[in-house]
Amino acid sequence: MADDGDGRLRTEGSSGGGRGGGGAEEPPVGGGMLLIAGLLALGLLAAYRLYLRWGTRSGPGGAARQSQAAALPRMKRRDFSLEQLREFDGTRNPRILLAVNGKVFDVTKGSKFYGPEGPYGIFAGRDASRGLATFCLDKDALRDEYDDLSDLNAVQMESVREWEMQFKEKYDYVGRLLKPGEEPSEYTDEEDTKDHTKQE
Repeated sequence: MADDGDGRLRTEGSSGGGRGGGGAEEPPVGGGMLLIAGLLALGLLAAYRLYLRWGTRSGPGGAARQSQAAALPRMKRRDFSLEQLREFDGTRNPRILLAVNGKVFDVTKGSKFYGPEGPYGIFAGRDASRGLATFCLDKDALRDEYDDLSDLNAVQMESVREWEMQFKEKYDYVGRLLKPGEEPSEYTDEEDTKDHTKQE
């Protein structure tokens, strides 16, 4: 490295040729640290605001709903039509169910997120597959009739499968989402017990 006469350092291979004849300048280390500190502060502020918005939102009524949900017995295995699934939206029934990729999960213990006032409450009692695949939390992502997802691309379908795996790890699988005209399966108590113990 050499001093180019005005107090700046340049490398040996950068004589002339660049903009203004000097070599590429490196940003000062202090500026980079300041940028990182600023971004970190913004990230912490955003996390704090999200906590204030959603973390404290449940209030006294939400706490009661949480304890009521915790007291519910484990749901027996059964299959659901879209109409039957809609009953479990956390308002008409304290239990909250949602479907992902044709499978129905009991997300009641996650009512802070999936309950009526939660950030993902729009999916309660519904097929959430399209919304999760397209990262859309609008009513546009919900269908009133069975959605076969055939118009989703490969990346979106992979996203649906990943969401399905996450729900399977965290919540109880309670049955299938039925296609129109499809008959529900009859589950034995043995099948139901075996599957629930396998998840734990």
